[in-house]
Amino acid sequence: MRLDTAVELLGAMPFFDLATVVQLTEESHSGAVNQLHRWSRAGKLVPLRRGMYTFVDRYRRVPVSPAALANALYTPSYISGLWALGSLGLIPEGVSAYTSVTTRTPRRFDNPFGAFRYTAIKRSFFFGYRTVSIAGAEVVLATAEKALLDLFHLSSGEWDRPRMIEMRFQQTGVVDRRRLQAYARRMGKPRILRAVRVWSECCDAGEDGVDL
Repeated sequence: MRLDTAVELLGAMPFFDLATVVQLTEESHSGAVNQLHRWSRAGKLVPLRRGMYTFVDRYRRVPVSPAALANALYTPSYISGLWALGSLGLIPEGVSAYTSVTTRTPRRFDNPFGAFRYTAIKRSFFFGYRTVSIAGAEVVLATAEKALLDLFHLSSGEWDRPRMIEMRFQQTGVVDRRRLQAYARRMGKPRILRAVRVWSECCDAGEDGVDL
């Protein structure tokens, strides 16, 4: 497989996996693996995880969206928790690590495009997400309500009033309270239901750091 042929076939993709390379180039599996390793060592490819790559900027014709990459690195998954809350403006700070949930074993990947963390949840909790456009890329992201609930669920300990205020939630009007309650009841965890009640009480009371 020649580099110019691979660039012609794959350079319009932000990232690709080994199976795609084999399918498009008609290389053998072992031949593709060896060539990809050689190009990686030569600085022509960037390894993203085992079996997934992107070309360096010189050869790639489209940008890499780290948020879309978070979806692709480990499936099924959707971005949730702190990164989603920051993206939606519900917390004041941006979050550097891409936080996702999955029904599979927890994983973490680090590559030049960021740190990607995947926390496991039950299959029955894998809902409340949608596809949105972020910087021109299609990204599977939790709704505001589910991102909040995933944070409550996946963080240990009780979500009391001081802890809720410490998060400095803002722009809370983007949260649909009825949907939040419905999602919390669907999850059925008393600790989550208590957290929702405290969060709503803080919003209603106009507590410092919880902005209506």
